[in-house]
Amino acid sequence: MNKDIHLVFHNRGLRSYIEVDLCAECPRQDNKGCCGHYSPMFYPGDFVYLFQQRPELIDKILGLDNVTILDSSVTVNKTIDGDSYHCHFHRTEGGCLLEQDERESICRHFVCPGIDWESEPALVHWKIFFNKLFEYEIEINNSIAEIMRQKQLSLRDAAGRQEFFAQLAQAFEEVAANPPDFMQKVPPDESAVINRSISYGKDWPL
Repeated sequence: MNKDIHLVFHNRGLRSYIEVDLCAECPRQDNKGCCGHYSPMFYPGDFVYLFQQRPELIDKILGLDNVTILDSSVTVNKTIDGDSYHCHFHRTEGGCLLEQDERESICRHFVCPGIDWESEPALVHWKIFFNKLFEYEIEINNSIAEIMRQKQLSLRDAAGRQEFFAQLAQAFEEVAANPPDFMQKVPPDESAVINRSISYGKDWPL
């Protein structure tokens, strides 16, 4: 069957994201969809945003049992669930517990390949935007991580985390002071509707 899929693209700089209405009726029909295949990884840019906007969430993330804490990033490891997994933040009713702008980059940008919005000529400007944004985020995160390494500050040191996050925010201001031009090439928000053939169960690609 064919279905109209509504997407909303949001340009929020480093916190940009894509909304897709099909997620609420995921064709996988397994109550977890893509959230059953991925462990979210929070990087320096994510932690700076959370530190400034929702610091209590950082404490919750670092206090979880099944996390991998590295010098400047944290992975919230997925949990075994039947024949696959589920993300710690996913709930059957309501989906992700985190708001869109609180999520890490993959969870903000990912749209399942069955939708294939990137092939739409009318949306090529958003394809360019998100490709460049992905590269820019890597650059920002690597630069901040190197600054923190030079300062000998690490997330692994629980006693030094207050200083870590204070210095992290300062490092972010330094490396992200001049946003690249591509961020101005798309509007703050844009809606689109595309029609796709929908298959159900494991036939729907992730």
